[in-house]
Amino acid sequence: MSLSVGIVGLPNVGKSTLFNAVSAARADAANYPFATIEPNVGIVGVPDERLAVLTRLAGAGRTVPATVEFHDIAGLVKGASVGEGLGNQFLSHIREVDAIVHVVRCFDDPDVVHVEGTVDPARDIEIIETELLLKDLETVERAADKTGRMARSRGADARLRATTLATLRDRLSAGATARAVTADDAVAAGLARELGLLTAKPALYAGNVAEDELPEPDSEAVTALRRAAAERGAEVVFMCAEVEAQIAELDVDDREVFLADLGLAVSGLDRVVTAAYRLLGLITFFTASPKEARAWTVRAGARAPEAAGVVHSDMQRGFIRAEVISFDDYKALGSEQAARDAGRLRIEGKDYVVADGDVMHVRFNV
Repeated sequence: MSLSVGIVGLPNVGKSTLFNAVSAARADAANYPFATIEPNVGIVGVPDERLAVLTRLAGAGRTVPATVEFHDIAGLVKGASVGEGLGNQFLSHIREVDAIVHVVRCFDDPDVVHVEGTVDPARDIEIIETELLLKDLETVERAADKTGRMARSRGADARLRATTLATLRDRLSAGATARAVTADDAVAAGLARELGLLTAKPALYAGNVAEDELPEPDSEAVTALRRAAAERGAEVVFMCAEVEAQIAELDVDDREVFLADLGLAVSGLDRVVTAAYRLLGLITFFTASPKEARAWTVRAGARAPEAAGVVHSDMQRGFIRAEVISFDDYKALGSEQAARDAGRLRIEGKDYVVADGDVMHVRFNV
């Protein structure tokens, strides 16, 4: 299951520095706008302590985590919605991702120029949000004009589409995001997906703070970001992008020592990844054998055949049943065979809704 998250924000807020911690790919983190012209893409594993346990208990030869794909999207500026700063190109990159991590600068540094001159998280969020809203409004107006001309001759469905687009247009014009409009309107939600509306995408905020503010940042800028995120019903994660880039260069043992010295239990990147995974409404199921222990991703509510299809499309087409052990039972009993012997392995059919932590073995016809 391919899941993608776009890292967005104003220029010089730490997006590319954070991305350098996501992937071995090196975005140019130079101190000037548009250091990243094409979106760099990096794959990062989702932290999950359960996978190490399964690897040990199954005697697996390798461990494969669930992953999230991060896209480093160049900095937006005022006027991006009408093409300023290569805005149309960058906005199209945002349209292609599943969710957005909005990096917001919360640190002062005279050597790193802020494109707006001062550090002000609420203003910076408003700039990005406004550009995305304006682009969405342009998209909806275009669709509304086209639909309106056909509505009278195309029946009830076309009229419903026209009415919904008019509502979207009016709400966007008033400053509401498409997320707010579609939260309780299934027809609007479908149209938002069809049109690729930018403000319909789930979003979280990553506050980029100075190293000396870790582990518990509490500056005025941090407080302002918390307030802005709360107003939007969004989660906020704080990290220092420069520290994350340093951590990425260390081996596992040295990382633990470095984090402990900073008073951190986990890295900011791990918290961003975990928050993004949660934001997308995802759960993890596992497969475990002597060959490998692997984490797989499905959306919450997925049924067993859909989960099987994540492993291989043939499994979904020829699905017969799933043999399922909860992670807790697998851990407590120590192996698949022990779970069988204890009657803790369940046989589930096509209607079974996969639970987070299920260890599954799918039986299927080729």
